[in-house]
Amino acid sequence: MDKPWTNYCLMSIVHFMAFPETAFGDGPVVETMMTIAEDPFFGAIEIGCIKDPAVRARAKRVIQTAHIQVCHVAGAILLQQKLNLNSLCETERMKAVEQLYRNVDEAAEVGAKRVGFVSGADPGDADRSRALEAFAKSVKQAAAYARDKGITLVLETFDRAIDRKRLIGPCSLAADFCAMIREDYPDFGLLYDQGHMPLLSETPDTALDVLKDYLVHVHLGNAVLGPQTPGYGDSHPRFGWPGGANDTPQVIDFIRALFKVGYLSENRPTRPWVGFEIKPQSAEEPSSLVIANAKRVWQEAWART
Repeated sequence: MDKPWTNYCLMSIVHFMAFPETAFGDGPVVETMMTIAEDPFFGAIEIGCIKDPAVRARAKRVIQTAHIQVCHVAGAILLQQKLNLNSLCETERMKAVEQLYRNVDEAAEVGAKRVGFVSGADPGDADRSRALEAFAKSVKQAAAYARDKGITLVLETFDRAIDRKRLIGPCSLAADFCAMIREDYPDFGLLYDQGHMPLLSETPDTALDVLKDYLVHVHLGNAVLGPQTPGYGDSHPRFGWPGGANDTPQVIDFIRALFKVGYLSENRPTRPWVGFEIKPQSAEEPSSLVIANAKRVWQEAWART
């Protein structure tokens, strides 16, 4: 592509994945956010929960001063606490909804306009339809709460059979579910992660074509399918990881598919989000190098698209 990618998308990165020492909402949150905020490559940052209100206030100042956009990611805490928005137990379902309310409150506090989240565990064929009903109830409750605060919800699809084993899930189900929620909440949308794509046995052309009307956010990342290979599953290793499913050629294919379905287009009124979700796999992989890896792969892939 001979035109700059900044004409087509807003580049973000999942902060707590790139800096896993902050994954539980503490540690050097602001200091590591500064690394991203100081880099003009990024126009946005995706942050998780931040435990200390004083640290949240500092994080907000970083975001405002750097003039970057922010997305709040609720998925991490839902997974960490094993909360299930599609639980068939009403008490457990509401426990997850109430956590999502708190995520919305925290998002508003730092100036985020969107909150990303995940479905609960897939219960299997016998109970899946009931789980979908429970999930729809949860999403509508949270979407109503978020709308009052000027925030929209974004559902990320995950694998169903290998690692996270979430209800949503395959792209066809995600599209149908989003269409149903949009009847009441038209700003509701989907996040599709390239790193989850091989775990779902999906391809860029087919998946993005199914999801094109509902996509509001995409992630670039990697995954490992070999059970005996380090990094197996949804661990989001760097590009070029031994045994990984995605590297520069796959990012090229993904970018081409994003253009094909119109997600990337000069005619869009606002630039859509494209984010990295990558994670150092050991202390021998500094976050700075993993981030540089992702930026380098993106720039090469864009140039070759």
